[in-house]
Amino acid sequence: MRSDPEAPRPPLPDDDGGLVAAARAGSRDAAERLATATYERLWASCLRMTGDPDRAADLVQETYRKAWQALPAFRGDAQFSTWLFRIAFTTHLKIVRRPRRVLPIEPAQEATAPDPGPDPETTAAERERAGRLRRAVSALPDDLRYAVSAHYWGEVPVRDIALEAGITPVAVRKRMAKALRVLAAVLQENRR
Repeated sequence: MRSDPEAPRPPLPDDDGGLVAAARAGSRDAAERLATATYERLWASCLRMTGDPDRAADLVQETYRKAWQALPAFRGDAQFSTWLFRIAFTTHLKIVRRPRRVLPIEPAQEATAPDPGPDPETTAAERERAGRLRRAVSALPDDLRYAVSAHYWGEVPVRDIALEAGITPVAVRKRMAKALRVLAAVLQENRR
């Protein structure tokens, strides 16, 4: 029995759990609604993690690809957006830890290559500050790094981080406080 494409579809649920269930059942509309609801925050989080819009876009795409593949395994212990951030975070770590191959650029090619970015003088200080912060966060131990980046870069609520990590919200706050103390010390030392 074929379904009529013109037949009215049942309304989609408004909550994440209902949308996830509908997406698991094959509803493309539910999957699109989940993606639409989470895209901006996920992209902003990935941009903060990578510091580069192109790499952030690639990370977002890879995150959604992995999420749709793993959707049947999503237990719903945390919000869908928290789960997505965790996927983005672990994917980013794998990319950062992967050895990179560096190819030299010919001097003539380097001199004539157009620079599509904004004026370097206006953004150099901001990039340096953001780079120092990103390097300092990257140097934190995994548990501290995840708590700080999930909460501040991913805007994931403390209770969701606690649920996902299997610890109490108080433990998450303690991790964040410890991480912020370490970051403050490292950034102060780097200023000198």
